[in-house]
Amino acid sequence: MSEARTADAGLEAVNAAPAGAAERMLLDCCASPAWARTVSAGRPYQDRAAVAAAADAALAGLPWSELERALAAHPRIGERPAGDARDAGWSRREQAGVDGARPATLAALAAGNEAYERRFGHVYLVSAAGRSGDDLLALLRSRLDNDVATERAVVREELRKIVRLRLDRLLDEAARG
Repeated sequence: MSEARTADAGLEAVNAAPAGAAERMLLDCCASPAWARTVSAGRPYQDRAAVAAAADAALAGLPWSELERALAAHPRIGERPAGDARDAGWSRREQAGVDGARPATLAALAAGNEAYERRFGHVYLVSAAGRSGDDLLALLRSRLDNDVATERAVVREELRKIVRLRLDRLLDEAARG
């Protein structure tokens, strides 16, 4: 089966799922129920670009309270979620660059996470895929200087990147059945 055909099969599976099942699948991409409902309600999607655009638009329209719900489902950078849920596995994979970090980097990440949460009131969210522990620490430190409005815009964009990665993974997994 070609890669394009596999992608189509994943999208077809999501399009064909009952609304409740589609929403539950989408919650693994973004833990905002409002986001999952909005994206599910837009089905059927013609292609991945259409579902990605709908996902972006739904995320852009979320009030901060819904973004906080999504943020609450993300582990701190350097802390791995337990369990075998799909989103926990995705998170472990996304943070794989931290696995080889030096103990000093891990300790600095833990301290930085605490400082960030005290400053902004939520978990430090960053699209970690492909980034090392040192890269993630440098980004965390630079973002501590942001004002609240700037940081909220950064968080929304980082969440959008994560959602896009996870949406692709969801469609790939749905294609495999």
